[in-house]
Amino acid sequence: MSSVNGAVPTTIIVVGLVLAGYALLMTARNKRMGVSLLAALGVLEILLFVLVGLIVAKLAGGGRPASLPTLIGYLIAMPIVPLAAAFWGLLERSRWGSAVVAVAGLVAAVLMVRLHQIWPIIHV
Repeated sequence: MSSVNGAVPTTIIVVGLVLAGYALLMTARNKRMGVSLLAALGVLEILLFVLVGLIVAKLAGGGRPASLPTLIGYLIAMPIVPLAAAFWGLLERSRWGSAVVAVAGLVAAVLMVRLHQIWPIIHV
């Protein structure tokens, strides 16, 4: 059985953790969400869409995880997290907007690890 390229999931984990660290630094420095955090969220969003495309292609090719409904739920939720964080972070005009972005970065990394547990074909 072939696997989903491990570079994309690993990159998502690294980008999510780096984004979380940078956003926490911005929160500690009492800085609002700016263009740099928004751009980083955009990069994370693009990576998540690439991964969703790879997984959908694998599903279309006949691959099936043990829990298909859970996988589909994760595929729907994953791209929503950075979008919701960007929207919420822009609305929150205090340093806590950056904290929301930090949480989104951590959530993206955790979702990737969880996806690997649901379907080990997704190599991290």
